[in-house]
Amino acid sequence: MSPNDQNSKDTVSNKTNRRLGRRSGRRGSNTTEPANSRQIIKPIAGRLNPLSAADIEKIHQASLDILEQVGMSEAPDIVIETITASGGSVTQDNRLTIPRDLVNTVLKGLNRGFSLFGQSSDTTLNMKGPRTHTGSGGAAPQMVDTLSGQYRAATLADLYDAARLVDRLEHIHFFSRSVVATDMKSERALDINTAFAALAGTRKHVMVSASDPQHVHDIAEMCFTIAGSPETFHKRPFLSLNINHAVPPLRFSAHACEVLAQAAELGLPIMINTFGQMGASSPVTIAGCLAQTNAETLAGMVFAYCINPNVKALYGARPMITDLRTGGMAGGSGEQAILTAAASQIAKFYDLPNSTIAGATDSKLPDAQSGYEKALTIAMAAQAGANIITQAAGTQAGLMATSFAAYVIDNDMLGTILKAAQPIEVSSETLSVTRISDAVRGDGHFLGQSETYQRMKSDFVYPDLADRRPPELWQSDPGLDLGKKAKDTALEILATHFPNHLPLDIQNLLRQKFAIELPTERMRPK
Repeated sequence: MSPNDQNSKDTVSNKTNRRLGRRSGRRGSNTTEPANSRQIIKPIAGRLNPLSAADIEKIHQASLDILEQVGMSEAPDIVIETITASGGSVTQDNRLTIPRDLVNTVLKGLNRGFSLFGQSSDTTLNMKGPRTHTGSGGAAPQMVDTLSGQYRAATLADLYDAARLVDRLEHIHFFSRSVVATDMKSERALDINTAFAALAGTRKHVMVSASDPQHVHDIAEMCFTIAGSPETFHKRPFLSLNINHAVPPLRFSAHACEVLAQAAELGLPIMINTFGQMGASSPVTIAGCLAQTNAETLAGMVFAYCINPNVKALYGARPMITDLRTGGMAGGSGEQAILTAAASQIAKFYDLPNSTIAGATDSKLPDAQSGYEKALTIAMAAQAGANIITQAAGTQAGLMATSFAAYVIDNDMLGTILKAAQPIEVSSETLSVTRISDAVRGDGHFLGQSETYQRMKSDFVYPDLADRRPPELWQSDPGLDLGKKAKDTALEILATHFPNHLPLDIQNLLRQKFAIELPTERMRPK
């Protein structure tokens, strides 16, 4: 970091009288190592560039024009005070405008290259460069019942089970809240119990939401207690918050901005998310949608930085496609795939840690439609270099439902997508000229070579569910279809896998501090 960049941080920080919160707690030392030791793929991707360099520059400049000339409406006092103290202004029609110089200062000063962590050492999510990590998400109100296949309301127990399932599936790298626990009686109960169930259910990094600044305070205290202290948590943050600070087109969400401010003060990593629907709440053209979504996302990044220049903020542009015939979301469309890839490329242009949505299939069950829609959108996001892809596993019906069988199927799919996104190693070793010579002068094939045996373990991803047998073997013994195998696998994991990385004394302490409604007997085998 240059002295000028540091001065910019200090100047902005001095204009906002805010400091990181400090709390004490206890550290749990018992962790669970991976249940599955097979290859975990987190590729360096980013080879797909749907936009030219000139296109990106035009979108960038258009976004700066939008923020400087049009501005954001419905800014709450905390946003107005924070941003005007750093150079923003309010127009006669009460729109908060942000000058391009301030945006550029923030873009230079934002944290880059940080990591997110889980509660065990093997769950790190490296945000440096175009490294791709796939996970769950959706905040769906409904479940596809694993036994009956029928839709029903989601519960806190379902959320805990989803976290346990993700904990075992190696190509799902983090757990973002997948369902809304509809059996919680208040927003506070929902926020606190969601955080507890997720943190108890998986060692992997957890992403949740908060509906009130005080709930952020409570969630932070929960994390500090688990980590042992605020300082320990800040070194290896294992929980982050999804925050939708904007309501397109170009409006702030007052409540979400207060949540964002509290999270930034307390040092929680935050996803600065913006959801514009192309043709509905953003322009019908891809370029216009990208320009507006980028402007809205940058507005949130500016606010977070002005609150805390050391904030760990992820650029979360998530433009979505609207089916203009019905007004519903079309998350599995070809237009969605290219739009998401372009948004990820813009994040890469800024070199900002980023997150996006891909895999929001419109199919109601994990069928062929679900497979091709998820594969298309997730593959393009990964190839474009998205760091965090949420909703990549388990979601159905345009994020309205979660399926445990889909988690298992999607885990297989993600392994192949992530493998395809890995760069190809070209070297004297991998070009294999000597081995080619040995083979053609010897056995005439490579099956017996030691390198073939070694690389079959390290260089290939083998699916759990997909059937690769030749037709004659399959015909003699078809076995279970993919859906049935997935259901059986999900049920087997849920019957046997009860993570113990969160020690009982820490769990008991959290139960004393907070109104935890997940029964202890629900967290152990029957």
